[in-house]
Amino acid sequence: MTDPKVHLVTGALGGIGRSAARLLAESGAHVVVTDLVDAGGADFADELSALGAEVAFRAADLTDEDQVRDLVAWIIGRFGRLDGAFNNAGIAQHEKPLVELTSAEFDRVMRVNVLGTFHCVKYEMRAMVDGGSIVNTSSGLGALALPDKAEYITSKHAVNGLTRAAAVEGGPLGIRVNALLPGSIRTPMQESLFGELDGPAVQQRAAALHLLGRMGDPDEIGRAARWLLSDEASFVTGALFAVDGGVTAGRRL
Repeated sequence: MTDPKVHLVTGALGGIGRSAARLLAESGAHVVVTDLVDAGGADFADELSALGAEVAFRAADLTDEDQVRDLVAWIIGRFGRLDGAFNNAGIAQHEKPLVELTSAEFDRVMRVNVLGTFHCVKYEMRAMVDGGSIVNTSSGLGALALPDKAEYITSKHAVNGLTRAAAVEGGPLGIRVNALLPGSIRTPMQESLFGELDGPAVQQRAAALHLLGRMGDPDEIGRAARWLLSDEASFVTGALFAVDGGVTAGRRL
């Protein structure tokens, strides 16, 4: 019997991260969940541990390289290895025109979404001495552009480039690196941007953006992340994997 795999999930207390962590724990993996602050993180880990796998929480600011290095070292010290990572942590845009963005606003989104992901990929790859799988959360807006989201769009295009660069370097090491490009997903972040998710304005926007006519569910992203982390995706690397209800495919006329 093989030992359970060990996976890291960042941004684990948000909608997508919480779903992915639960799905990985249900599959029997040991899971380390992390977020910026412990707002119920330990309780969430205990909840997932009841599913039978070992789950641990550790808070970390991913924009701080030392904290990311220490997080990965802590995982190795506790579990002996790291097999997979879902780098899901990120923040949303400010919903304002590019010409009104401040340098501080632009920098904040870039630091969290790009620099934080870079720190994670760097130390995860160092730890995966026997190979592994890394999945980064990008966005459908990493493949197209909409108004009033310039800093977020820029950050997600950068995550795509980082993903492919890491895949090139990770291939000879047996490390697969891919990115998920979600559409609009029913998460607290989405609600904070656009209001009540079941309200008519948000529903109309979702129907207009997505070929499937609706927002996605966090589990639909979590399942895609779980697959990319698994051996079932053993020949997939460097992929920008759209799970977006058709946002990046086109528009209905």
